[in-house]
Amino acid sequence: MLLLFTKRNGSEFDVVILVVPQASSMLLTRNLLYTGMTRAKKMLIVIGNQNLIENMIRNYEVKKRNTGLKYKLLEE
Repeated sequence: MLLLFTKRNGSEFDVVILVVPQASSMLLTRNLLYTGMTRAKKMLIVIGNQNLIENMIRNYEVKKRNTGLKYKLLEE
């Protein structure tokens, strides 16, 4: 999913275009879809396969992220 936002959390835009590509189900989650949708103040355009979007709606699992950020920060 292509989401282009500013660096501020909670940013809103008049128009949001969500592009939902064929990707791993780990990436295509309800939370990600919700984040994109709630950024739109006036218009939301969703581009993607209807089945993928329906799968995103059903995919409410939150996966633990193993980014290694904690260890990278400790190295600094």
